[in-house]
Amino acid sequence: MKPLELGPAVSVTADGPLTILAGPCQAESYELCVRVGEALRDACEKLGLGYVFKASFDKANRTSAAGRRGPGVEAGLELLARAKAALGVPLTTDVHLPDQPTLAVQAGVDLLQVPAFLCRQTDLLAACAATPAAVNVKKGQFLSPAEMGQVVEKVTRCRPDAPRVMVTDRGTFFGYHRLVNDFAGVGDLIDLGVPVCFDATHSVQQPGAAAGGTATGGRRERAPLLARCAVAAGVHALFLETHPDPDAAASDAAVMLPLEKTLELLPALQRLHDAARG
Repeated sequence: MKPLELGPAVSVTADGPLTILAGPCQAESYELCVRVGEALRDACEKLGLGYVFKASFDKANRTSAAGRRGPGVEAGLELLARAKAALGVPLTTDVHLPDQPTLAVQAGVDLLQVPAFLCRQTDLLAACAATPAAVNVKKGQFLSPAEMGQVVEKVTRCRPDAPRVMVTDRGTFFGYHRLVNDFAGVGDLIDLGVPVCFDATHSVQQPGAAAGGTATGGRRERAPLLARCAVAAGVHALFLETHPDPDAAASDAAVMLPLEKTLELLPALQRLHDAARG
């Protein structure tokens, strides 16, 4: 597996430190992004973990049309660029349309995230691959791990000279009114030969389970358990959404971890990662 270089201090590798992709779901404000990012950056630096700040400028896949989507492309990317400059760490955000990857990279995004429901959209994947940024594709719940090999191939075909792609598992299928996680499947993703990330907070979603079916519910208390399982299974990176007051968040309130809980979790993840590498 080739290292995925995301910045001077962050390299996602098979034998390197665990990389944490974390931040609030939405870029609700510059102050929130910097507050969360500084706390996570400092904690990861102390533990020897790689850190990439995450926040979304637009949440295009909301359960309801009335859901709060975020600041939008222009204002949101400007906000994220300011936050990256203040934090001094790599930046990731999700893109939804083929014209967005170039705009995101111009704003300083180092890792473009393709949402799970869009993971087979060839034009979007090609637009991401056409930029100098790395590409993180979340596995759709409708795909097997083996089928993600075709998704990886779409990205690498567009950039054969320097393939820079990672895949993320975020729950494998729907059952028992929740997403179900398959850690044997995570192992199959690792066998694809590219860096693998696990999304611990979106994996505890209960789609359409809140507000009379107009919002996503979830069990945030199970996210640390899944995070520990994924690190023990050998993933190279971990995705976590976190907020100082999740219940007041603009989106994903039911699944985001309180910031203090995330900071408490990181040392255990670091120890598990070291143990898993043996």
